[in-house]
Amino acid sequence: MKCPYCSHEEFKVTDSRNALDANAIRRRRECLGCSRRFTTFETIELTIQVRKRDGLYEDFHEEKLVSGLQAACRHSKVSSDQVRNIAAKIICEVMDQQVREISTKEIGELAMKYLKTMDTIAYIRFACVYRRFKDIGELMEAIQSIDPVDSHLAAKA
Repeated sequence: MKCPYCSHEEFKVTDSRNALDANAIRRRRECLGCSRRFTTFETIELTIQVRKRDGLYEDFHEEKLVSGLQAACRHSKVSSDQVRNIAAKIICEVMDQQVREISTKEIGELAMKYLKTMDTIAYIRFACVYRRFKDIGELMEAIQSIDPVDSHLAAKA
């Protein structure tokens, strides 16, 4: 890494703290060449393969997960920070499993677990796309599976 101002390659770290994303560290650095300060973010790079429905594999991309969650949470009371927090929790759970591959089904189930307690409408939106409901009966089953206690908690959030 080089200083963005003078391209010097030596720095000292003046401050480190967790970033909003649970998987990132924010570091404040000072260039030893020009004495100017700048901020860097260090994130964990997951080397997990995702097994898709069609049997193909692709690298895990956090942004795809965040994008799907944001689509489900659009026009809801769930903030962007809350969406990123859900994604971070899912990533932590995947990392805790210490696996090299995971299916989209497992990721989707984790996403629905968090959405169900946070916002019931976002949960149903996500479930509709993820589970690919074939008829109204499947949708009704998903709606009936919502625990009234979870629904009450989501309404207060």
